[in-house]
Amino acid sequence: MSVRLKLTLSYAGFLALAVALLLAVVWAFILRYVPAEAINTIGGFVPGRDDLVRAFAPAAAWVVLFLVLFGLLGGWILAGRMLAPLTRITTATRKAATGSLSHRIRMPGRSDEFRELADAFDAMLERVEAQVAEQRRFAANASHELRTPLATTQAMLDVAITDPNQDTTVLLERLRAVNTRAIDLTEALLLLSRADQRAFTPESVDLSLLAEEATETLLPLAEKRGVTITTTGEITQASGSPALLLQLTTNLLHNAIVHNLPEGGAVWVSTTPATDGVILAIENTGDVLAPGLVATLTEPFQRGTERLHGDHAGVGLGLAIVKSIVRAHDGVLLLTPRSEGGLRIEVRLPASVIA
Repeated sequence: MSVRLKLTLSYAGFLALAVALLLAVVWAFILRYVPAEAINTIGGFVPGRDDLVRAFAPAAAWVVLFLVLFGLLGGWILAGRMLAPLTRITTATRKAATGSLSHRIRMPGRSDEFRELADAFDAMLERVEAQVAEQRRFAANASHELRTPLATTQAMLDVAITDPNQDTTVLLERLRAVNTRAIDLTEALLLLSRADQRAFTPESVDLSLLAEEATETLLPLAEKRGVTITTTGEITQASGSPALLLQLTTNLLHNAIVHNLPEGGAVWVSTTPATDGVILAIENTGDVLAPGLVATLTEPFQRGTERLHGDHAGVGLGLAIVKSIVRAHDGVLLLTPRSEGGLRIEVRLPASVIA
C-alpha cells in the first residue's frame, strides 16, 4: 500500500475507534443506570434500557458508517495535501538522477520537516553540481597538461628521426626534463586524489616542527633564488595526517619562494594557537596581486599572473593540493593579497584533542 492509503486508513480507523469509545462511554455511564424494562408511572410512560437501545442502535450504526466513509474521504484528501511536498521532492530527486543537477525544489510555505528536507536537498544539489563542474574543469585541465609533455616528447622524437646528425646528448636532456615534468604532474594528481578521499587516521601533529622541516628541505632553493626565510611560532598541536600536513606546509613554502621578487625576496612562516584551533601562516614578498586573481589561485593549474617555466615552476597543483588537504582536515584556507606586494596564506585547522 502507498503511504497515502496507509494514512487514509489510519485516519478512518482512529475516527471509528473514537466513535466506539464514545458509545462505550454512553453505555458505561448512562445506559447502565437505566432499568432494563419500561416503567409506567403516574406521569406517563418511561422507556427502559432495551427501548433506548432499539431506538438508538440503528441511528448509531448509520452515524458510525457515515463517519467511517467521511474519515476515508477526508483522510485521503488530507494525506494528499500533507504528502504533496514529498511528491515535489521525489520529482526533483528523479530529475537529479537523470543528470539535471540545476533543478531546485525551493519549497514555499512555513518551515516544517518537509521544508527542512527540501532545503537540505537543494543545498546538497548545489554542492554536487559545484563538485561535478569542478571535476569536469579539472579533468579538462589535467588532460591538457598531460597532453603537453607527451606531445613535446613526440615532436622531439620525430625531429631526431628526421635529423640523424642531431646531438643526442641535448635531445636526451630535453626528454629527461619533459619526462620529469610528466612524472611530477602525475604524482601531484595522485596526491590530490588521495587528499580528497580522507583515507587517513587523525594524529596529533605539531605544525611548528613541520614548518621547520619544510624550511630545512627548501632552504637550498631559497638561497638559490635569494629569498630569506624567517620561521617563528609556538607549539601548535593540530589533528590530522602528518604526511599530508607536511605536504601542505611544503607546498605553501615552495609556492612562497618561487612566486617572489627576483632579488631580495622574503618569506615569513608562523604557527600560533587560536581559540578555535591552530593557525599556520605564510607570507611572502612579490608582485601586487588583484583580489580577483587571488580568488582563483587555488584552482588547478593556476600559476599566479602568468605561467612560469623554470626548474622549480611546479605543475600548477600546489595550492589546489593545499585546498584539498585543508578540506580533508575540516579546516579553512584564507588567501589575502598584501598591500605592499606578495601574498598571505593562512591555514586554520582543528586543534588536537589526542592525548
